Amino acid sequence: MPISRRAFLGLAALAAGCSAARPAELRLVTGLAGGPYGVLGDRLAGELRRDGLTVRVVETAASVQNLTMMAGGRADVGFVLADSADDAVRVRHQPVSALARMYMNYVHLVVREGARITAVADLAGRAVSIGAEGSGTAVTATRVLSAAGLRTPPELSRLGLDASITGLREGRIEAFFWSGGVPTPALAALGDIALVPMESLVPVLRRLYGPVYEHAAVPAGAYGPARQVPTVGTPSYLMCRTTLPDDVAFTVTETLFRARDRLQAPSAPGGRLDKRYAIGTGVVPLHPGAARYYRSVYG
Repeated sequence: MPISRRAFLGLAALAAGCSAARPAELRLVTGLAGGPYGVLGDRLAGELRRDGLTVRVVETAASVQNLTMMAGGRADVGFVLADSADDAVRVRHQPVSALARMYMNYVHLVVREGARITAVADLAGRAVSIGAEGSGTAVTATRVLSAAGLRTPPELSRLGLDASITGLREGRIEAFFWSGGVPTPALAALGDIALVPMESLVPVLRRLYGPVYEHAAVPAGAYGPARQVPTVGTPSYLMCRTTLPDDVAFTVTETLFRARDRLQAPSAPGGRLDKRYAIGTGVVPLHPGAARYYRSVYG
């Protein structure tokens, strides 16, 4: 979602500053333990503490729960999938803002190797996990299944990544959705899996929900010797409550880029933090403190 420098600076100049008091403790909401948001959150918290901030990391189900907590004032900063963020701002009108567009998430539809599931349409009537309750994965998976127009609804369960892996191994589910960077360590260690391509649904998703969905491809070799798998991509944003003080938002954004090599965002295409990539947050407004940081580096 490119934006010209002139247009960006003009929009940023219109943003009103926040006057709330600086929080004694920054509450950073992430995701499930061991997942990409959890790992990134722990690393970011360490960098922020070096800058003198007191940070408490809170593990959650991720995107939807994080948005609810930030909108309700129970969290200050958190990671969110772009489609969930778009819905929060455009439909739910929640008081949340963006600090940065972080990296590309790849929607994984995981099945056992050799399973007779080679397209989303094959999920009709089958047992499928769409992700944990309150997760962005569940939002994306629900939209993918709706866009596919299955003849018979699948039998849905809402399991996190670890529980989905266990369910697939034990035969309680036949497929599961996961949205994350590539490779996701838990999947890379699993072996004996295959990914189902979903690229044909990207145009449908974009028509229904806008450009928060992109064409993406899981690189060959990410999960064993398998070939490249075209799929659906959606970015991750680092977001905050709109009432976060400007100076705190500036510091978090500045730290994010100063420490980006140590943070080690997923290394697949779209993984490396880039300032021009970071401001492309669609309908989700940049926080004035983050906008001030980007103006400072653009000159």
